[in-house]
Amino acid sequence: MKKLGFGLMRLPLLDPNDAGSIDLEQSKQMVDEFLARGFTYFDTAYMYCNGQSEHAVKEVLVNRHPRESFTLATKLPPHMVKSKEARDEVFAHQLEKTGAGYFDYYLLHCISSETIVTFEKYDCFTWLREKKKAGLVKQIGFSFHDGPALLDRVLTENPGLDFVQLQINYLDWESEGVQSRACYEVAEKHGVPVIVMEPVKGGALAQVPETVETMFRAKDATRSPASWAVRFAASLPNVMLVLSGMSNMAQVMDNTAYMQDFQPLSDEEIAMVHTAADIINGQITVPCTGCSYCTVNCPQSIAIPQYFALYNEDMRISKDAAGADAQAQYTALLDKFGAASACIGCGECEAMCPQQIAIRKHLQDIAKRYE
Repeated sequence: MKKLGFGLMRLPLLDPNDAGSIDLEQSKQMVDEFLARGFTYFDTAYMYCNGQSEHAVKEVLVNRHPRESFTLATKLPPHMVKSKEARDEVFAHQLEKTGAGYFDYYLLHCISSETIVTFEKYDCFTWLREKKKAGLVKQIGFSFHDGPALLDRVLTENPGLDFVQLQINYLDWESEGVQSRACYEVAEKHGVPVIVMEPVKGGALAQVPETVETMFRAKDATRSPASWAVRFAASLPNVMLVLSGMSNMAQVMDNTAYMQDFQPLSDEEIAMVHTAADIINGQITVPCTGCSYCTVNCPQSIAIPQYFALYNEDMRISKDAAGADAQAQYTALLDKFGAASACIGCGECEAMCPQQIAIRKHLQDIAKRYE
């Protein structure tokens, strides 16, 4: 299997303000091209694209290609596991939505210090092994959003897992919050292969500051900024696969081109991307990847990821007064979504955030800047 996987969380949309409005025709073309170039791994989840990603999998992939021609991964969402019976109910629904018959890879989704309580309460690791024994799942693992101490405990107490999915990118490699390097080293210690998520950090490493892009192009003018991020993650010895959430055909063509015959980064190139990380980290205000998990239960329909993306770009340009374009974009979003100031402080968003962002505090900052 080639080292690049197609992440189905950021599929092209018919309406950019509606995460569930997947452009199925464009997605079909992207999937077909991905497979034609010899890549086979697709990663979805119950929550992706406002709950529509698994439905899209059936339309764009399962119904159109032989089952043995691709591998499919999906995940058990912790917020839907309210009982042992709920595990099977969710799984059966996922089989129905995707039409896949079985899953090549199945994960407990987004393990953290909060969600591990649910997964252990309802014995989900044993349940996962039972699904593998029954032939409904071929490879079992979990995605992880916490620190190395918890990861070490989970892997120690649950031997025999086939893989772990970690957030790894050069921006988070030495991050005190994400701790990509430390978590990677724990997985390596346990001999558990790693699948990488967020190698481009929600697109942040595809649109880098001009100084970073100039540095990259001076080294190799043919490489896109995103390619440096994906190749950094793929160069780690214990990484079996790197997922990239692709939103258009150009991204598919670019990613598959440089990953077709993958070449690891040299020591000099690795040092260069660490320099890039120092530059970029100095310009990011909110470390949001745009996953939109925070909006699932928001009672005020606040467009949290959109506001954070707008705020980050505005603050990068000027930390003084809000820019006119940013102000206009924020005002336009208010036609469809709740204002930042509409936040009632319930904390539902922070409970769902894989990045452990202080969302309520940042919404106050955004309200102050634009309202």
